[in-house]
Amino acid sequence: MADARLGAINLNLLTALDALLAEGTVTRAAARTGVTQSAMSHSLQKLRDMLGDPLFVRGPAGLVPTARAAALREPVRRGLVELSRALASTDFDPRDATRTFTVSSGDFFSALLLPPLLDILFREAPGVDLNVRPSDAQRDLHLLEAGELDGAILVPVAERTTLRRVRLFTETFACLVREDHPDVGDTLSLETFARLSHALISPRGSGPSFVDDALAALGLSRRIALRIPFFLAAPMIIARSDLILTAPRRVALQFAKTLPLRVMEPPLPLASFGVHLVWHERDDAEPAHAWLRKAIVRAAEAATQESPQP
Repeated sequence: MADARLGAINLNLLTALDALLAEGTVTRAAARTGVTQSAMSHSLQKLRDMLGDPLFVRGPAGLVPTARAAALREPVRRGLVELSRALASTDFDPRDATRTFTVSSGDFFSALLLPPLLDILFREAPGVDLNVRPSDAQRDLHLLEAGELDGAILVPVAERTTLRRVRLFTETFACLVREDHPDVGDTLSLETFARLSHALISPRGSGPSFVDDALAALGLSRRIALRIPFFLAAPMIIARSDLILTAPRRVALQFAKTLPLRVMEPPLPLASFGVHLVWHERDDAEPAHAWLRKAIVRAAEAATQESPQP
């Protein structure tokens, strides 16, 4: 029965369903796949008849997938990606390749890794383009599963049997204060650290951080006067305020080169963390993807050599 159902589906219908799920309108889905709007509507009707489900209903912003269509989103995308890669040539010569890779990364990791990575691409793979998306750990895991990301730059995340990872570098923390901060001398004491008002880089916008947990273990707390989601904006604010910021050491060192800031040792123990490149197991043996992974590892090595930790 399952084989008979598969025999009734042609690749064009699956491509149409994938485009409709991604775009949310018949018009945009038709443009995405290079067919007319009428042909896309015809494909949608065939899918509805075959699957016995409306698949999409109209909403205020376009087509809204039914539960059946939503359940098909990741399997269809994953299947099309794997089929496309299986049919592609197994050879990959970066000097002649024309391809776009899509990776996710936070602003801190992008600022650190992209300059040396682009040096590699421009020098060794001039026809290869890079599409960088903002990072969100949970969403990125789903996008990797669906084949919409070639890789994600992440701090450690929950293990999944379908995902592979390599550690790019290990990062520690430092504190940043403005150069002429009136309450901070040559060293930063724990009492001063707890008393000062803090800025917190919080990509999710809420909740305590590892610093608060470390302070609580010592029976202390702090005031978070500013919560901000951006790694690269926070040091600029610190340079013009009396706030103190605890941030990845390489962020602190980089901004202290160009802004009136001082890098201070944290007065309490803070654990280091690993930064990883994560990808889906389906890409392990794919030559182009293997080349990209090696290029990102080389970029990380170059970046960490350029910004040694004191």
